[in-house]
Amino acid sequence: MSRYAACVLGFMVVVILEGAVVRATGSGAGCGNHWPLCNGEVIPHHPRIATMIEFAHRSLTGILTTMVVVLIAWVFVARAKGERVRRAAVWVGVLLLTEALLGAVLVKGAYVEKNASDMRVFVQCVHFTNTMLLVAALALTWWWAREIVEAPKLSPNQPQGLKPLGTAPSYGTAEAVPLRGQRAVAWLAVVATIVVGATGSVAALADTLFPAPSLRAGLMEDFSAAAPLLVRMRWVHPAAALVGVVCVAWLCVRVRGTAARWLGWLMVAQLVLGVGDVLLLAPTWMQVLHLLGADLYWIALVVVAAQVLWPGREADSLRG
Repeated sequence: MSRYAACVLGFMVVVILEGAVVRATGSGAGCGNHWPLCNGEVIPHHPRIATMIEFAHRSLTGILTTMVVVLIAWVFVARAKGERVRRAAVWVGVLLLTEALLGAVLVKGAYVEKNASDMRVFVQCVHFTNTMLLVAALALTWWWAREIVEAPKLSPNQPQGLKPLGTAPSYGTAEAVPLRGQRAVAWLAVVATIVVGATGSVAALADTLFPAPSLRAGLMEDFSAAAPLLVRMRWVHPAAALVGVVCVAWLCVRVRGTAARWLGWLMVAQLVLGVGDVLLLAPTWMQVLHLLGADLYWIALVVVAAQVLWPGREADSLRG
């Protein structure tokens, strides 16, 4: 089951990356003002490029929805009531539903293509925040599905037909107890990274709608009173990223271990990709690569934070 959950999580990342292509290419209105149909049809006929890109995104989302339904059913069949993987799976279903509704708001509200309204910025931030929470729920479902429940054993003196003793799940290692202050640091890192993601979606939208002719011109526009609000908000993302990096680095120092080391390396890689995105003036392929790094970084952070916030008797890697 954990391998299937990992596949669902990986496919979710693919859907997110394809969604970035939709935004970067201005294909959000490729299916018109119709949702969930595409131009009023199940399968569009004689589609243009924008329609093909948007329809591909919706098709991948439909496949993901089916995979999620199977995952939730599998979790509830395979795992006992009260196990935390069940709670994570429920949140996956809830957040997937809100994700679909927010996608519908973007399409039906015409917050696509060249729309640079304040409402689009707001909806974009909410949509991407929900996406991050959905990825987090999927990551937790995968991570907690790795927990191995030992088969219950009957006591030698226990009468047949009674409930076996020791039915509580065991995960093979001693329970990890967070050090004092680690929980606060973990929450701080998670919240800061969510802010980084939300502001990143705004910066990416600004790069798409108002591409800068050069790095110097782009920096001047960021602080120009005559520039659109969306452009003047672009600096918030690197500022938030700096705060987020400090918080996550603090968490890595407090926690340490294999998972924390992976998180640290992904953080460094993401910084390099972010700088490259700015220097190259945010071409589509770089935006997608930067977003891929962000997704992997977020998944690693969720795993590390979960081991601190909700320690369990699991095969974790906090201590290497």
